Amino acid sequence: MPTNQLLEINKNTCTDLVCFSHLRWDFVYQRPQHLMSRFAKQYRTFFVEEPLFHDSGDRLQIRLTEENVWIVTPYLSSAATDKQSIVTRQKQLINTLFADKKIEKFIAWYYTPMALKISSHLNAQVVVYDCMDELAAFKFAPAELKIMEAELFSKAHVVFTGGYSLFEAKKHAHRNIFPFPSSIDKTHFSKGRNKLNEPYDQQQITRLRFGFYGVIDERFNIQMIKEVAEKRPEWQLVLLGPVVKINPEDLPKLPNIHYLGSKSYSELPVYLSGWDFAIIPFEKNESTKYISPTKTPEYLAAGKPVISTSITDVVNPYGDKKLVYIADNADEFIKSAETELAKSNKQIKQWLSKVDAFLKDISWDCTTAEMMDKINDCLAEQNTTGQASKLKSVA
Repeated sequence: MPTNQLLEINKNTCTDLVCFSHLRWDFVYQRPQHLMSRFAKQYRTFFVEEPLFHDSGDRLQIRLTEENVWIVTPYLSSAATDKQSIVTRQKQLINTLFADKKIEKFIAWYYTPMALKISSHLNAQVVVYDCMDELAAFKFAPAELKIMEAELFSKAHVVFTGGYSLFEAKKHAHRNIFPFPSSIDKTHFSKGRNKLNEPYDQQQITRLRFGFYGVIDERFNIQMIKEVAEKRPEWQLVLLGPVVKINPEDLPKLPNIHYLGSKSYSELPVYLSGWDFAIIPFEKNESTKYISPTKTPEYLAAGKPVISTSITDVVNPYGDKKLVYIADNADEFIKSAETELAKSNKQIKQWLSKVDAFLKDISWDCTTAEMMDKINDCLAEQNTTGQASKLKSVA
């Protein structure tokens, strides 16, 4: 079917997109934010967060971001926190949202299967499951998550995965599933190739600098970072991001390890510009088995040599194509850095040319457009059959 015809079907059958997420909009700017910001150019887009508890009554906090995404945060009274009450009250708040905003013809987009509990009564035109991670492998994951995911697979019209390894693990669970690995906003991160004014907290740190940004959690290879810092005390390790799900006291405290805290998405290229290397020091465990780090192409767009542990979706394609170094321990890390430092200017330019050729057709705009094609196929099918998706109650 021609694209213009598909878009007409889309226009006539769906005006809103409601995204249910386990990640908060203001936590770390990543895949959900990139995609929802772009979908908001076509749909009225609502991003429903998990609830927060307070001492007052139940209510919704709704605000509009500069990307034109409505952020919906349920606030629940802490007076009643039993599981069934939490689900029932969230449903009531969702009903209020739909009534107040007159949400009728919509796409239901899920990042967490657990959200089925509060949305099982809604009638979506199309149900999308963007499976960006193997959430069941993460620390503190709900025991019933796998059961809920199986339910979501049965409801979804289309499933996207956050990488190729996750696609291989899930491809038999759904008939209409597609891999969409980490993408990039090249214009934003290519600023990191320029010499930019140093942020104050990084100005004080001498070179060489090895930088990381992202969430510092159970996936972070603390031991390797500690050993590199001990073996090369003249190298500076700059770590940006929130510490969650682990005790901050367990992180190594050495003079050449610098924890600078969370930074905004807009600040990242400024910090990157002052790094000599960018690193992805993740553990090899169940929580990292299927991840596709968004930071890999972002680091490369900034023109920084990258050292990563052997995460499957980093090894293939980035390691295999010699775009990044793969190192699983401190000695391999140090050897990779020393190899890079010995390169001539000609070799560096050749590597950058390979990087740019690889990144040429990768962008969040392209990813969004390709996802839209898959959704339009579902909308066309729904338009043909005249049937909307009725989610059965799973509460």
